[in-house]
Amino acid sequence: MRDGIVVVGAGHAGVQAADALRERGYSGPVTLVSGEPELPYTRPPVSKDLLYGDAEPEPLRPASFYRERRISLVPAAARGIDRDARLVHVSGGIVARYDHLVLATGARARRPDQPGSDLRGVLTLRTAADARMLRGYLRPGARVVVLGGGFIGLEVAAAARAQGAEVTLIERGDRVLGRGVSATTAAMVTEHHREAGVRLVLGEQVACFVSEGGGVTGVRTGAGGLVAADVVVAGIGAVPDDGLARAARLPVRNGIVVDQWLTTADPRISAIGDCAAVREPLTGAITRLESVQNASDQARYIADLLTGGTSRPYRALPWFWSDQGSLRLQMVLRSPAHDRTVSVRNGARTSVLRFDGGLLTGVESINDPSTHQAARRLLDRAAPTEAELAEVDHDVRALARQVRQEKVGA
Repeated sequence: MRDGIVVVGAGHAGVQAADALRERGYSGPVTLVSGEPELPYTRPPVSKDLLYGDAEPEPLRPASFYRERRISLVPAAARGIDRDARLVHVSGGIVARYDHLVLATGARARRPDQPGSDLRGVLTLRTAADARMLRGYLRPGARVVVLGGGFIGLEVAAAARAQGAEVTLIERGDRVLGRGVSATTAAMVTEHHREAGVRLVLGEQVACFVSEGGGVTGVRTGAGGLVAADVVVAGIGAVPDDGLARAARLPVRNGIVVDQWLTTADPRISAIGDCAAVREPLTGAITRLESVQNASDQARYIADLLTGGTSRPYRALPWFWSDQGSLRLQMVLRSPAHDRTVSVRNGARTSVLRFDGGLLTGVESINDPSTHQAARRLLDRAAPTEAELAEVDHDVRALARQVRQEKVGA
């Protein structure tokens, strides 16, 4: 009897992997170790919809799905891996045996480490439980301080302002989204939040958190200023949840290191999603992406690989999105490098084209979904030149249509 495939982690990557295994005809046992007591749920709404009213997370799949697909859902946390015996030890004394193990453990929110970070009201946001706790603070007039000008911080700021809270966002860099987007797009995002009433404090560090009665009442900055707060939300990034792999003596480096086939140093163990650090074979560079698209793509790939549907190395074009009030930011990046940008406006819609060495490497779109979709189709095939785009007035949609017509004609 086969021991089957065990998937640890029931976020988008883990659930998609279990689903894809059955879709591709895998008939052996599939065990999904969840780590949370509730049914696996969609993650993006945690920093968006779940911060409003009494909204609850939407299940990734209904409860009946796991029964019908013969997927054993274990709502407990994995505690350790015995690689020699091919066992996963789970809370409650449960032991799961595997022929192949897929680690989809995701990432956890990075907590601030300044004095007072353990005070009541200093929160992080990663799970549905985190969102429920935070939304209890979001009301008209509440003083909300957000740490970090990344995607999570900006989404929280937008949600808090929409509910009438007074919002101050503190970012230690000189602009928001310093690692995520071009300076051109960052400037437009900054303008959007300032117009919405968010107070942005850029280029400032947090020195400590001030308290009264055990709860946070303010944030002291490095320059000595004091920002009053009823709640502080740390949106300062996430760290890969690689503790299981580390304890099992698998290589980790800002994530669980995997090769082009998403396989760890142990050929019977793979890693996918937010926890996976993919090593580029030629340069040795490590890339770890945190997005639903990346998690889903890697999950489908690993199911193909394990069922013999492919033997090719993993490849996918990364794309992302972020909803910040009335602003929807969508990005597709063939490469993070760029030495020049071109902005293309069409009414309220704007897209920023990123070029490096004369080649299109990415497109950032603000409330411009049609350009985003065209950019994904275009960049998935090749990296067009700036000269080619100039011929169509930098209209990505026009060039995508042209390329598609040429392909059909050929």
